[in-house]
Amino acid sequence: MRIALIKGDGIGIDVTEAAQVVVDSAISAVGGPALKYILIEAGAGYYTRTGRDIELGGEDAASDADAIFLGAIGLPAVRHADGTEISPHLRLRDRLGLYAGVRPVKAYPNSPQRLADPRAAQIDMVILRESTEGLFYSAVANGGGEIIDDTEVRDTLRITRKTTEKLHHFGFQLAQKRKEQGKAGRITCVDKANVFASMAFFRKIFDEVAAEYQNIEVGYNYVDAQALNLIRNPWDYDVMVMENMFGDILSDLAGGLVGGMGMAACAEIGDSHGLFQPAHGSAPDIMSQDKANPLAAILSGALMLEYLSEKTQIEAYALASLKIDAAIEAGFTQNRLRPKEFGGDMGTNAATNEVLKMLDDK
Repeated sequence: MRIALIKGDGIGIDVTEAAQVVVDSAISAVGGPALKYILIEAGAGYYTRTGRDIELGGEDAASDADAIFLGAIGLPAVRHADGTEISPHLRLRDRLGLYAGVRPVKAYPNSPQRLADPRAAQIDMVILRESTEGLFYSAVANGGGEIIDDTEVRDTLRITRKTTEKLHHFGFQLAQKRKEQGKAGRITCVDKANVFASMAFFRKIFDEVAAEYQNIEVGYNYVDAQALNLIRNPWDYDVMVMENMFGDILSDLAGGLVGGMGMAACAEIGDSHGLFQPAHGSAPDIMSQDKANPLAAILSGALMLEYLSEKTQIEAYALASLKIDAAIEAGFTQNRLRPKEFGGDMGTNAATNEVLKMLDDK
């Protein structure tokens, strides 16, 4: 399997290298076929050196790969003339049709619990964010918003039936899979259907698709109420499906409930391509200082292995994915994983090395 590797900016470089060594070790441990990495230069740093946000032929190379792994893109001080940051990964989302943004949110033992209620230890949910349309339709990938004489700007929110049907089917199938794993297997449609026609359309399609999955419990929440409930009773939720901007905001809120963005893994999946990345930013203030939490990137690597297994029917990749998940779960349970992000004593290298040791445990 060929993996397009985009390390990007800031701590993206640090955590990508950590994820790569863990993924390769897990594959080796189960006797699976090794991955071949194709390095692609991209990001804000590359833009400052070359005037391009991705190397020539980079998008084609990413398209031709079996999966894409991305560290982090963007530097706050490097922007386009309109004030937006460098973001070639948004273009890749659009080009490859990566409509299903999967953001798992899970509370681990001995990790920070931001809520006092002991039920917060039971948080295990997925925010499913549509990743190509919604309000992000007006991003650079589609030419940006309409700027009118420096007095007004209009951004377009776009919802299409074709993409939304695929997103909802993905969500119900994910809920079904989680139900088979012994989890709640429940899906909530998050929208603002009481105000916007686009959101009423989003919910209408949800209801149409729901009719095909009679065994899956469904629920509804307006996005503002959902934000409240993610603080009040997040343990009651399993899969939540929503528009792009809503998912961008609520996934960060949910990440904060279970420690921080250093645990926020992400998969962006389309019909024939998948891109995997930690959902945190580039954090240039701590790059190359051995301070970044690599676990979000490592967990994203596990998501990539699960995807490759489903794509190729190579069981070893699924076993390697499960092995990584189990190592991190055991690492927190035994208090062997103590990232600096959580006030612990482990930087990027120490946390990565501990995961590698956990992989060797029976």
